[in-house]
Amino acid sequence: MKITLKLFASLGKFLPEGTTGNETEIEITKGYTLEQVLEEHGVPPEHCHLVLVNGHYVGPSERAAMKMKEGDALAVWPPVAGG
Repeated sequence: MKITLKLFASLGKFLPEGTTGNETEIEITKGYTLEQVLEEHGVPPEHCHLVLVNGHYVGPSERAAMKMKEGDALAVWPPVAGG
């Protein structure tokens, strides 16, 4: 099944080779959890600060159980600092 994976800022390096911009459509195994998708792409969990599925926040304690569905959009931002 296909979902859209969006990785922002320093996480962009974990997108598949040849990706332009910060998002790509990927094929995943049916029943994969959000955590499994990120693991498969080598995204370290400690670098996943803000995680949204279809625009809704998913907290760290929910990521291992949340199953992805066809057409979902998964967006991830690392921790950022500034001032």
